[in-house]
Amino acid sequence: MKPLAITLGDPAGVGPEVVEKALAEVNVPARTFGAKEPRGGYGVVSAENGRAALDAIDQALDAIKRGECSALVNAPIHKQSIALAGCKFPGHTELLASKAGRKRYAHDYAMYFDSPSLRVALLTVHEPLWSAIRRVNGEDIAALTKLTAREYARLYGSQPRIGVAAMNPHAGEGGKFGDEEEEILRGVQLAQRAGVDASGPLPADTLFLAAREGKYDVVVAMYHDQGLIPVKTLDFARSVNVTIGLPYLRVSVDHGTAFDIAGKGIADAAPMRYAIEWAAKHAEKFTS
Repeated sequence: MKPLAITLGDPAGVGPEVVEKALAEVNVPARTFGAKEPRGGYGVVSAENGRAALDAIDQALDAIKRGECSALVNAPIHKQSIALAGCKFPGHTELLASKAGRKRYAHDYAMYFDSPSLRVALLTVHEPLWSAIRRVNGEDIAALTKLTAREYARLYGSQPRIGVAAMNPHAGEGGKFGDEEEEILRGVQLAQRAGVDASGPLPADTLFLAAREGKYDVVVAMYHDQGLIPVKTLDFARSVNVTIGLPYLRVSVDHGTAFDIAGKGIADAAPMRYAIEWAAKHAEKFTS
């Protein structure tokens, strides 16, 4: 296989350390991009370190575009540092989608998490909960469900059974606890008419257990923490963040820059090792 393109992330964080450790433990061809040493010290928010992280992404994407590398694996970047460097996007997902010409979240691209215990796609990501509630929309739910089914089939070769989470406790309890479930139901029905094996809205407090036990292959969660709390609780070291909808496979670890322990040599490389191995396993499914 072609080498993976691995970015080192913010040099003031644990990215360079965990990438180095992980690559020493796996037999995977890879090229790394980015600065290994920070400017101004470890754990420091700065425009210089943010720019180094952004430049590494551009270099890795160029290598993929030239056909020299396959999948993209990202070590974490720091949102404040990239903002100081002039980046208008909150993180990798939105930045990479924009560079690939993907404009509409849930329709063209989305955030998806894959682990041995759970697989979850998110309807909304980096926004306040009150805003996520207002964003519950049948067309978006149907689009995300269809996108998830398509990309899951690309990864695993079969059509998934998708459980769509409710927004409110007990799936709204017939309207007593909210009426967002009416819109979620409309989205599920639209997805079903398009041929997707989707069910919902289902109470979130039991849906993730049902998915873990094998009743559903993927859960569509309504908001960030609804989906990520169970994923990180069950399998923090073996979960990957995947941006579905891109023309290449993009994977990252499911943790941040860990400024508090950066430069101390104590960062756990297990999540990065898993991300690299997962990307290597699936990379060729995304090459033309």
